[in-house]
Amino acid sequence: MTITPAALQELHDRLLRAYGPQHWWPAASRFEILVGAVLVQRTTWKSAAQAIERLRTDHALTAPHILAHADLPGAIRAAGPHRVKAERLRVLCRWFVAAGGFAALRERSTAALRSELLALKGIGPETADVILLYAFERPQFVADAYAFRILRRYGWIDEHMGYERLRRRIEAAGPAAAPFYNELHALLVAHAQSTCHKRRPTCRQCALRSACPQIGVEPLHAER
Repeated sequence: MTITPAALQELHDRLLRAYGPQHWWPAASRFEILVGAVLVQRTTWKSAAQAIERLRTDHALTAPHILAHADLPGAIRAAGPHRVKAERLRVLCRWFVAAGGFAALRERSTAALRSELLALKGIGPETADVILLYAFERPQFVADAYAFRILRRYGWIDEHMGYERLRRRIEAAGPAAAPFYNELHALLVAHAQSTCHKRRPTCRQCALRSACPQIGVEPLHAER
């Protein structure tokens, strides 16, 4: 199905009316966004936030302090596989320092930044796009699992579509404006968590119900 700019804007606006502005990303600084993008991998934001707070308590929310931390895995234990994520944070921080920090990195093109991020161990497309969108304010669509779930049920994509194809399809229809993708990503997360659940979506309460064909949703669940 072709996604038109008008249809994408309507999806965005329906969700915005239902949930209101989300004010994402929940971080105190752009550098915290880099850290949070790694820590939230395969866990909840609540757990990632606990790890960030521990780093804040340790006065370790800068790249040099993270690299010098005596027990980085222990500090971020709340975020899940702490040894793996500690190494990913170190890799990201080494790149950040070597590149000259935000002052230098903001001069790079989006394509160049994305390529550099994807070359880092542990940084996949979704994490790279989160960093680009929220830390660098680049117009990137974050095609996370929530987006796939909602847009498949909405009839815009099929089960064979991969990350890059979905990202490009949405960006082809959307404006070249980071605030739009910021809000769209946050609204899709809010909708998936409150209504469009993985197993028992509450379709009767859905802000998209009048336009959603509910593809793949069992009738019993759709009526709840």
